[in-house]
Amino acid sequence: MNFFRKKNIDAMISGAQSGSTLKKSLGTWDLVMMGIGAIIGTGIFVLTGKGALTAGPALIISFLVAGFACALCGLAYAEFASTIPVSGSVYTYTYASIGELFAWMIGWDLVLEYTLALSLVAVGWSGYFQSLIKGLTGFSLPTALTAAPGAVPGSTTYFNLSAALIILLITFLLSRGVRESARINNLMVIVKLGVILLFVLVGAKYVRPENWQPFAPFGFGGIVKSAAVMFTAFIGFDIVSSAAEETRDPGRQLPRGILYSLLICVVLYVTVSLVMTGIVPFAQFAGVDHPVSLALQVAGQNWVAGFIDVGAILGMTTVLLVVMFGQTRIFYSMSRDGLLPKMFSKVDAKRGTPVRSTWFSGIVAAVLGGLISLDRLAELINIGTLAAFAMVSVCVLVLRKTRPDLPRKFRCPGVPYLPLLAIACCLYLMSQLERITWIAFFIWLAIGLVVYLTYSRHRSVLGKDPA
Repeated sequence: MNFFRKKNIDAMISGAQSGSTLKKSLGTWDLVMMGIGAIIGTGIFVLTGKGALTAGPALIISFLVAGFACALCGLAYAEFASTIPVSGSVYTYTYASIGELFAWMIGWDLVLEYTLALSLVAVGWSGYFQSLIKGLTGFSLPTALTAAPGAVPGSTTYFNLSAALIILLITFLLSRGVRESARINNLMVIVKLGVILLFVLVGAKYVRPENWQPFAPFGFGGIVKSAAVMFTAFIGFDIVSSAAEETRDPGRQLPRGILYSLLICVVLYVTVSLVMTGIVPFAQFAGVDHPVSLALQVAGQNWVAGFIDVGAILGMTTVLLVVMFGQTRIFYSMSRDGLLPKMFSKVDAKRGTPVRSTWFSGIVAAVLGGLISLDRLAELINIGTLAAFAMVSVCVLVLRKTRPDLPRKFRCPGVPYLPLLAIACCLYLMSQLERITWIAFFIWLAIGLVVYLTYSRHRSVLGKDPA
């Protein structure tokens, strides 16, 4: 059995152009909005408080470090997205450049990343939603249905009902069609960008420079540790590449969607964290799951804090929408290649979407979102993302060597140096994660290897037809 058999790139591109049943309905604007929709959410509205506790006001440096690593990887994604405009993201790129076993393992990794990301964002969404509803109507869910088991010290909780329900609602929207989902996403992204701008304009008046002192209370170690956690905040730009077969002109529009959305979000993260830590001393974010609205409450601007809560809910809703989109397209690609059951690549003739794959992803994520707490999810997502980002940089180096003749509408600059730097940054950030995270990650990969050896390699389309 050839574990390193590769897919024919020319055949992949030809098949995506002529044989794909997915509708080509997305343009540059949709892709940029998709990227921003995925990136701006839990990271800015929830995790900034946790990051400030680890890095202090130097949180802005943590975001720049994480953003720099993402930008290096983003250049690699942009090259692949313009060169191999086929659904599947880094899974597809690995299949074309390194081989089937590595493609399966990174695809298996992406399944973990996207599923847990959905659950993580849904838990953050649930906290803001419950707070908003209680403030507006006084209504509260029974305590047992407000959080995962053991998530609230001193309270008996069994299931996070609102986290599960929002995932199921997003699942329904995506099953209706990508064009309809993109319109809803674009509208919500515009609203949440307006809310973030409102926070910056109002909050800037209440910044006290003395709150930035000491700037880095935990030193460089705290900055880097925070950057490793804040990496979660940038999950999303890579999902843009999953929309390759649904983009009208992927060669030009995919690189723009990836790089433009990443740049915009880095600027927003740095600006918001600067204002936030300037209003509230970083130590006051301990135990707070709504740090942005807390900053405005401290400033006495409760009316704006209410808008922030609404913006946070919309922001995390768009993240759920885009991350689930990416998850289903990974399933679609792996199933089409025979590595997963065929049900995941069945496309509804009317909607032009993989409905079964969408509902399967949604139900699994809804159960996890209801049963797993926020803290346990974040680091597992980071290690999976960093592994995928490192792999796409490796693939750029390999494909430049093996297929220098391949037409590339966008070329990653500084090869081999920038991809090597991207790999080094990802590995370094991975080294900052907890030991238990590494153990869980390797257990997941071991399970994936068993699945491949016992199921996927025997049903691989490429194995049956090497041409």
